[in-house]
Amino acid sequence: MNDYLDNARRNIQRAMNSSYHSLTEAASMAGTLATSTGFQVLSRLMGLKVQVMPTSESPPNSPTPSTAELDLQSTTTFTPDQIRLVSVVCGFPKDIAMYPDYVKGQFGEDAWFRTSTSKADALGVADGVGGWRVYGIDPGHFSRFLMRSCERLAHSADFESTRPEQLLARAYCNLLEQKQPILGSCTACVLTLNRESGILYAANIGDSGLLIIRDGAIVCRSLEQQHHFNTPYQLAVPPPGQGLNVLTDGPECAALLEFDMQPGDILILATDGVYDNVSEELLLQVLSHAAGVTDPVKLQMYANSVALMARSLSFNPNHESPFTQNARRHNIDAPGGKPDDITVVLASVV
Repeated sequence: MNDYLDNARRNIQRAMNSSYHSLTEAASMAGTLATSTGFQVLSRLMGLKVQVMPTSESPPNSPTPSTAELDLQSTTTFTPDQIRLVSVVCGFPKDIAMYPDYVKGQFGEDAWFRTSTSKADALGVADGVGGWRVYGIDPGHFSRFLMRSCERLAHSADFESTRPEQLLARAYCNLLEQKQPILGSCTACVLTLNRESGILYAANIGDSGLLIIRDGAIVCRSLEQQHHFNTPYQLAVPPPGQGLNVLTDGPECAALLEFDMQPGDILILATDGVYDNVSEELLLQVLSHAAGVTDPVKLQMYANSVALMARSLSFNPNHESPFTQNARRHNIDAPGGKPDDITVVLASVV
């Protein structure tokens, strides 16, 4: 557990210039949360006060905090009548020994991106399917390449800010065209916010996804896609000759949604490591307080709270998790949390 807490310290220090009274306190708290129930976890997290304090120097061997990691890229300009996203990211790999160092855009086998253009903001998450590891394939390579391609293509001249499914399809084709095959599969959810219209567009494949919170209620959610229990839709590139033996869903299978966003809305885009361990009720209780928050440092605190809560509950054998409840509906006994990589991209509409 100490290794995981050290990793939490590194991630949080890199992403923000403030902390719960101190990062040491946050790490100590996380260690005790593993034996708590969901609402006990929530109570402990919400009981901590946000203290914003500039740091003149970083602790030894820790990355320098970067404001650009918290907010949108500073090179993008906005007109006063346009809405936009202020976004932050937090997450944890399931196995810190396998992924000991922080890499931008990745938490274990999960990957993410966020970027901004003159027309739109774009965010995405992808969850590499861990079963490929038994074949000697790193599942994180597939998801990371897909998200990096999405980020790059969002800045192309023909990028359509109302077509995230096209962005996802082009990134997938880019992956297929590599001379050195990138094998594996992943779920993915990509969204764009058109700044002029204020409409959010999303394309989702599998069990990652998004929730939108307004006035203390969930007003929009992406559609989860499952072939059967714990077998989500996924983009895939199988080894040569193994196509018939590998579950593959094309980008055209993505579930699409459109939603008219308003200033003050809170959006969470996350992988199933969050949704399998944290109920919507708990997410609401944490994130309803983030409504109207435009300071990325303060918004980071809420992302950290969700990620820490998901991380702690995932290793709690007594937690009545959403995954446990879903398994029971399929007559499967799967008590406790579900250990997994965790990625949280949290955004506020301003």
